[in-house]
Amino acid sequence: MTAPTLAGTNGHAPTAQSSNTRGSPNSPGSRGTRDARERIAGLVDPGSFVEFGSEATHRATAFGMERRRPPGDAVVTGCARIGERPVAVFAQDPTSLGGSLGETHAAKIERMAGWAIRARTPLVGLLDSGGARIQEGVSALDGYGRIFRANVALSGRIPQLSVVLGACAGGAVYSPALTDIVIMARDRASMFLTGPKVVKAVTHEDVTADELGGADVHSRRSGVAHLVADDAPHALELARRVLSYLPGSCWEPAPRREPAEPGPLPRIPENQRHAYDVRTVIRGLADAGDFLELHERFARNLVVGFARIEGGPVGFVANQPQALAGVLDINSAEKGARFVRLCDAFGIPLVALVDTPGFLPGTGQETGGVIRKGAKLLYAFAEASVPRVTVVLRKAFGGAYIVMNSKSLGADAVVAWPNSQLAVMGAQGAVDVIYRRELEAEPGRRDELTSHYEAEAMAPGIAAARLSVDEVIEPEDTRRFLAETLRGLAGADVPRFRHDNLPQ
Repeated sequence: MTAPTLAGTNGHAPTAQSSNTRGSPNSPGSRGTRDARERIAGLVDPGSFVEFGSEATHRATAFGMERRRPPGDAVVTGCARIGERPVAVFAQDPTSLGGSLGETHAAKIERMAGWAIRARTPLVGLLDSGGARIQEGVSALDGYGRIFRANVALSGRIPQLSVVLGACAGGAVYSPALTDIVIMARDRASMFLTGPKVVKAVTHEDVTADELGGADVHSRRSGVAHLVADDAPHALELARRVLSYLPGSCWEPAPRREPAEPGPLPRIPENQRHAYDVRTVIRGLADAGDFLELHERFARNLVVGFARIEGGPVGFVANQPQALAGVLDINSAEKGARFVRLCDAFGIPLVALVDTPGFLPGTGQETGGVIRKGAKLLYAFAEASVPRVTVVLRKAFGGAYIVMNSKSLGADAVVAWPNSQLAVMGAQGAVDVIYRRELEAEPGRRDELTSHYEAEAMAPGIAAARLSVDEVIEPEDTRRFLAETLRGLAGADVPRFRHDNLPQ
């Protein structure tokens, strides 16, 4: 007999596990629960896991289900510690009833969500399920609805992590989409609303599960996955690392570590047309080994991620000149907005590194909604109440200058490096507008007029004179400036509930 799944979702069903005895980890018929517990053991501190609901079973009687009631109902739930800090955790078991979700299965997950908000601890879900249990009908669908409602109720209050270790199909995909961080294991994980068989029947596309919703798809194209792991152990390691930056809830400060000296700070090219990797700048400002980039392969023209400065967690948002010259566009704006809201929700200070020529032009961007998508990033920065510091590395032009945490949006401090430029647009475009008649009469004056415009309108000292920039500093002074400024703002950030972390 095959495991029950939600009709019209994944197009394939995992093998069912019909044992009605829990057994010890080494006894026959216990492989499913042992596997789920082994995954939890690989995530949490040794010996810290306490299980709840190990004997719970479903109540369904239709289709012979009364003969298939394995204890635990295909999910292991409980509390534990990660890095000596408490967490609530659940792990779906694909070898017991295919990991399918029914009424009792959902109730166990919902219970852990309630535990997490009461205890003010993170909730970590290890997902591997064939979908909703068809035999339980609408009860299974209502179970998903209750989990989604719990995800929303917890949003912005406690960190929620989804670690996808296998199938996640149909309505099940909405739960990880509602959580703060999604981690996928490249070797087995997949996420899609409708599976390959249904896609082929409806659209005549012949695709595999991996092509439809594998880790590479969701890390490069859809932006659903924040992090991709090589396998399950690596995914669990990444989950532990993410939690090391986050507080247990919005009502407590983020954890600190011993400071570490940063790596070398690179010299960036003065020529605006020459690219460089802004991540090398981040590593030259942050504590050594402490930068964890999110969405590394999605919207690569903007870099976001967690790091530490003098032991305290910070969130970096940085234009990436190495991709699309660091312009902002639809995907990067949404990527940045969600990360800014995540950091603000959990009291993580923000550092913006600015080197952008503006927003990406074109009909594709305009018709795709770059105005409202760009407004999301603007709104996120303007709304954020955590300490916010901006460093203009090389250029900040047009609307992108405003959007990238400018003083006018409420940044606590803005500094610029000596060779940086701040203006409505680049010098070449500005000269074409301002000196159109002069250029028509004397085309050879372009270089002279460009240099004049750069000196009169773009130099950082001009912005500093108008308090759009607080100070013009040398690159080598940037880490000290960031550390002292954030230390000075420590009293301004009171742990509290600010807002949810609405999916973008």
